[in-house]
Amino acid sequence: MKKSGILNRHLAGALAELGHGDGVLVCDAGMPVPDGPRLVDLAFRAGVPSFAEVLDGLLAELVVEGATAAREVLDANPATAGLLGGCFPTLELVPHEELKSRSVGARLVVRTGEARPYANVLLRCGVFF
Repeated sequence: MKKSGILNRHLAGALAELGHGDGVLVCDAGMPVPDGPRLVDLAFRAGVPSFAEVLDGLLAELVVEGATAAREVLDANPATAGLLGGCFPTLELVPHEELKSRSVGARLVVRTGEARPYANVLLRCGVFF
């Protein structure tokens, strides 16, 4: 049994399968999940687990070379916009509809219980060397 890091076996296994350039969508409970990518649904109740908590855990385990979020987060959810800006200085902002379109190409979707709008980010995996 693992003693630290991500303990959810489905999520830990999915992360181990990712490679350089793969996309990971970390999303709120309301984001439409596209057909195609593997889904690990962590949502339990509204707000649990939070987007910030899940993102923090994923960033501790992944090498991320880029991130994309919906431009609408700036006005609709300033707290999440600040979190994303702090985590990703080169965060790309696109219209929400474009983020949804790009999400179809993700390899993995991690759904949180977040109940605030536009708490979504599409991560692009990097390489550790």
